[in-house]
Amino acid sequence: MDIEQAEIGPKTALVSIIGRPSVGKSTFLNTASGEKISIVSSIPQTTRNAIRGIVNTSYGQLVFIDTPGLHISEKKMNLKLTKIATDQIKDSDVVLYILDSTREHGKEEEMIAALAKPIQEKLVIAVNKIEEVHANTQSATEFIQKEFPDFPKERIVYMSAKADQNVNDVLKALYSLSPEAPHLYPEEFYTDQEVEFRIAEIIREQAINRLQEEIPHAIYIDIEEIKMISKKKLAVRASLCVERESQKGIVIGSGGSLIKEIRIESIKECRKIFPYRVELDLRVKVDKNWRQKNNVLDKLLGSGA
Repeated sequence: MDIEQAEIGPKTALVSIIGRPSVGKSTFLNTASGEKISIVSSIPQTTRNAIRGIVNTSYGQLVFIDTPGLHISEKKMNLKLTKIATDQIKDSDVVLYILDSTREHGKEEEMIAALAKPIQEKLVIAVNKIEEVHANTQSATEFIQKEFPDFPKERIVYMSAKADQNVNDVLKALYSLSPEAPHLYPEEFYTDQEVEFRIAEIIREQAINRLQEEIPHAIYIDIEEIKMISKKKLAVRASLCVERESQKGIVIGSGGSLIKEIRIESIKECRKIFPYRVELDLRVKVDKNWRQKNNVLDKLLGSGA
């Protein structure tokens, strides 16, 4: 991401990205940081944690938090995901609210707008997916005008995170609201995620993009052992956990074909990110009804979630 030299002092801000599931929050984070930070999938609500990506430019440093997609649900896990997102909004210096120009703006969008209204002084709104054939930027504009009638036009940006169109304009708008402050991380950092978490997310992404219906939401990755066995080799033993015995066979696939494919593709993705080889031992196990277990949810989502 190239932005021309700033004429102001260096700025630093913690920026939460909010929006409905599948509006392109993770795609924006990956594009803005220039690195693979967050899972990208067509399946809604694949982001489960507040994931940090770091953007450094001549303006300063933006530390992004990719929050889980907000939607209306009373399920225990969804309530925890919503709390993660709303807690991050409170703690952020700036908030980026992303709308999807290809979808109708109904009750869920109104719910998110209600969260954003009290913090308009630190808000930037981005209308995403303008490159899509079915994009309706007029409908998105009308929604913004209805919910935020006096919102400054210079803080509304129409973008394509996927095509890297006007992403720099979004960054500039965010910097305009950011305080002058020392950097939170060294400039060479683009994420603060632990290696264990990143590998678990890589495996989960490879799995969910090969599974259908409810199964992607019924899995989690348990890193059981991780050990650096040389300067160029990391050994990882992990389990892909499902909720029911019937799901186990689906994930394994005929003759073990699917779990083998997930393992191989995960190793390929790890090669793109890490400066050493990752050896992955991947199994499938059943953790019955894990989405109803507080101890599992707290481990996956954070005990404060």
